Amino acid sequence: MPAHPHPRGAQPRAPAECTSAPAASASHDARIVDSVFYPSSDGKPMAENMWQAEAIMNAGSDLKVVRPQALVAVDILVYPEEGNTKNSIAPDVLVAFERPLHKRSSYFVWREGKPPDWVLEVASPSTQKKDRECKLRRYAAMGVAECWLFDPKGDAYPRGTPRLQGLRLEGGEYVPLDSRIEGGMRLIRSEALCLDIRIDGELLRFRDAATGRDVRHRPEVEAAAERAEARAEREAAARAAAEARVAGLEAALQRSRARDPS
Repeated sequence: MPAHPHPRGAQPRAPAECTSAPAASASHDARIVDSVFYPSSDGKPMAENMWQAEAIMNAGSDLKVVRPQALVAVDILVYPEEGNTKNSIAPDVLVAFERPLHKRSSYFVWREGKPPDWVLEVASPSTQKKDRECKLRRYAAMGVAECWLFDPKGDAYPRGTPRLQGLRLEGGEYVPLDSRIEGGMRLIRSEALCLDIRIDGELLRFRDAATGRDVRHRPEVEAAAERAEARAEREAAARAAAEARVAGLEAALQRSRARDPS
């Protein structure tokens, strides 16, 4: 995997207008770390519509398949600063390499020793402006190497804005990753993931840059498994029928010989 350059030492704080205080409701799972209470939910839904939800869950599922050695998490709070419970952010999907793969309530940057390497924000009309402005500043301040933005339905971003944007952190600011056209499709290479990413209808499609193979979506994998199972059942039934026919012919031959031993 490529190197993951991240600023070391103290990180600059995000602008005050971009910080959000999670709701400390008793119904929310929370963690106490070094005697500090860190809510593990901001009280907001993961998605505002089915397009957004499916794009988020599909991306998380596919990334767990293609990068099983990485921590992949969907909609968990990231805390950049120790002791600052009001500074948290919830990427729709995050990927962090070289981290333990156990489940977490939240991602504490100072305990993990690094920020996430890759984050994805899936837009809705009400969140797109915050994703493209406020959240980008906060991810840059945290040192996230790549931030990706995706508009699944095509109605969230302003006219003329690409539905899929891959951004790399350079000099404290995000710059667009280069895209290319291949087979009539616009692909963007994620240097952090070593994957090519493209739009696939209302979802994202990941391609392993090393093998050139697309990652199949979970429904595709399940459908293929069902087809394989049905094919195996048909083949087993055909074998059983053939064996039954052979057995019938052998029985008929034995009866014939019994009637006419000569």
